[in-house]
Amino acid sequence: ALAQAPAADLYAGKTLTVLVGLAPGGSADTLVRAFVPHFRRHIPGQPNVVVQNMPGAGGVLAFNYVYEKAAPDGMTMIYSLWDPLAQALGGQGLRARYDQYEYLGGISDIRVNYMRVDAVPGGMKKPADIMKAKDIAIGAYATTDVAGILAHLSLKTLGVPHKVVTGYRGGADVFLALQRGEVHVHNTSLATFRTRSKAFITSGEGVGLSYLTASDSKGAFTKSKDIDDMPSFQDLYKEVHGKLPSGPDWDALNWTVQQFGELAYVGLAPPKTQAPALAVLRKAFADTMEDKAYIDESTKRNGLPFEYVDVKQGQGVFKSLSEVSPQVLATLRASIGNMSGAK
Repeated sequence: ALAQAPAADLYAGKTLTVLVGLAPGGSADTLVRAFVPHFRRHIPGQPNVVVQNMPGAGGVLAFNYVYEKAAPDGMTMIYSLWDPLAQALGGQGLRARYDQYEYLGGISDIRVNYMRVDAVPGGMKKPADIMKAKDIAIGAYATTDVAGILAHLSLKTLGVPHKVVTGYRGGADVFLALQRGEVHVHNTSLATFRTRSKAFITSGEGVGLSYLTASDSKGAFTKSKDIDDMPSFQDLYKEVHGKLPSGPDWDALNWTVQQFGELAYVGLAPPKTQAPALAVLRKAFADTMEDKAYIDESTKRNGLPFEYVDVKQGQGVFKSLSEVSPQVLATLRASIGNMSGAK
């Protein structure tokens, strides 16, 4: 009956639950709640759409629920930050591979490293002054926190001595610690840097250090047209060391940027979700990402539009995740092991 029903009949009078793997009030929760009203308009039948937070295990709890318990009837999905390291490194509680879910859509992200100006003796005059920093601390909520890993690998590749302070509840908590001077460096999304961190930067207390973009196998990379207030990591490294980055730490950083930058937030349905409902959800996701009202609202809210990652692209990212080299994994494990410290 479901297979034969018109699209409008699949969802009319029904409730679609959208899970978020992180706590209410954070960047992920805010992003999803802003997306949902527009998403609902593009679902035939105009169902009731409820956002439900399911924090736990760094977001993994919600992904496990969708994989193991949610019915494949198209009435439950997750739209949240994903953690590629949970699959690549194992041992973090994720009980499925991402390619076992039904991919609906996603958005990419640009990650930036930023820091306190006074973390460098005499103050930061330019990003390359990071090399003068002493006793510098990165804030993270766990040793497997992707933001913490990106900042850690960035400083390690540059050759900046540092420590990682863990135990915070999330990015907002790390930002407060940065404002207090408890930590000195943080990695966040460009949208968050442009909004939540804006006053911290314009006041002169903070400064952008570099933005992260992936290099291809020949070392080529694309510079962002949206960022002119800090260099790419590659350009910063070249200014400091006179050449482009290389070596195991860079390879691990570059792979992580590829995974998390190309795809930051993912919309997934349970495995074997019925084909008619899956088609409706995928089309609604794609239509929302092309909706002028949503584009205008998200641009106003975040300072730039989101880049849509369609089904083919998202499935490609999941495929590359399964093909990560043993050397990169070994470097990541060693780096995580070195991310010691407690709040």
